[in-house]
Amino acid sequence: MEEQDSIAVIGAGVIGSAIACALAREGRRVLLIDRAPPGEAGASFGNAGHIATELVEPLPSPSLLFGFWRELFAFDGVLDIPARRLAAFMPWAARFARAAFQRAENTRHLAPFVRPAVPALIGMLGEVGRPDLIRQHGHYQVWLSGDGERRAQAQARVMDELRVSTQPAAREFLEVVRQAAGAKSAAGLWFPKCAHVVDPLEVVRAFANAASQRGAAFLRHEVRALRAAGQGVQVQTESGPLSVGAAIVCTGVWSAPLLQPFGFKVPLEAARGYHVQMPEAAPLADAPILYSDANIVVTPMAGRIRATSFMEFSGTEAPPDPRKPAWLRTKLRALGYTCDDRTPSWVGPRPVLPDYLPAIGRVAHAPNLLYAFGHQHIGLTLSAVTAQAMADLVAGREPAFDLSAFDLRRFGVGKYSA
Repeated sequence: MEEQDSIAVIGAGVIGSAIACALAREGRRVLLIDRAPPGEAGASFGNAGHIATELVEPLPSPSLLFGFWRELFAFDGVLDIPARRLAAFMPWAARFARAAFQRAENTRHLAPFVRPAVPALIGMLGEVGRPDLIRQHGHYQVWLSGDGERRAQAQARVMDELRVSTQPAAREFLEVVRQAAGAKSAAGLWFPKCAHVVDPLEVVRAFANAASQRGAAFLRHEVRALRAAGQGVQVQTESGPLSVGAAIVCTGVWSAPLLQPFGFKVPLEAARGYHVQMPEAAPLADAPILYSDANIVVTPMAGRIRATSFMEFSGTEAPPDPRKPAWLRTKLRALGYTCDDRTPSWVGPRPVLPDYLPAIGRVAHAPNLLYAFGHQHIGLTLSAVTAQAMADLVAGREPAFDLSAFDLRRFGVGKYSA
């Protein structure tokens, strides 16, 4: 099949669908390709819905590196690295350790990309006629431990150094949280410039539908390989080859094999997250609440509350671990939410690179092949910003942000065989 004047956006999660929307807006002929309907195959379906503009620092840090064991699931934490995967995981962990000592430099690259995420997403959802999907009510971070006030003050100082706005959480709100959990005390911060969406899947669908209305086509195929073909790219699918003028890889945790023939050895891991949904529970605020003592985010959404947690490095194909949603339900009941054992749960893979910077750029020796993936825990947050950056790259414009630190060549490039 020949579509030489088209751009294939491979992967219809929130990143791919937003990029397809931005390209179609500029009059590009877009083919959005995924093995499943938009938003349903990867992490976009089940994320926390929190637009996390406070996460301007990449996760790797010396304190986490030397204290990660406290977060292990075996010690009632949210980090799980199964013993069967230790050998395969160690090279990624070694890169993570190196990145921990480059946090300040990596923050300089990531922070400018994260800070404008809320207005960018508000603008993009307004443009596609779905401003109802996002609410800028900020978010709360709370501590229910005895030293909560000290920890809240320390976090406020860190945020101030990073130019992230915070205010002490209102006493009335903290009293509601304290009483719900039956805690002796509660301390917290409010982050006024953050936001949340009321249905992450509907955000993806809104972008994909807007792209379709602007002439994009959705093809339901499994993409198995990519090849450079003259001035374009050949997309190999289970139904045969598709020749396009350009392609953008946005397949999340499944991106590395597609780029390997082009010399990239992408150190990509799946940090799987779990959620449970509580249709019967009443929200304590119309904003996400991060319970720092438990590492759980609770977000009010349309018709339900969603609670998310965990970083499980068990691989993309491992079956769900029933202990994780059971752990979440137990913690949520202790926090005062109506959450019985029938509440539905989900697990999905977040694509993470060891330095916790995204992969955004162009393949130098195959300039019609581009990529945008590896957005770790903030794919929804960065969707609109990434979409505009990719539209700029495709058009040959200078992006508003320096993307050089996101180039995959930071991990080295091997032999090109595509």
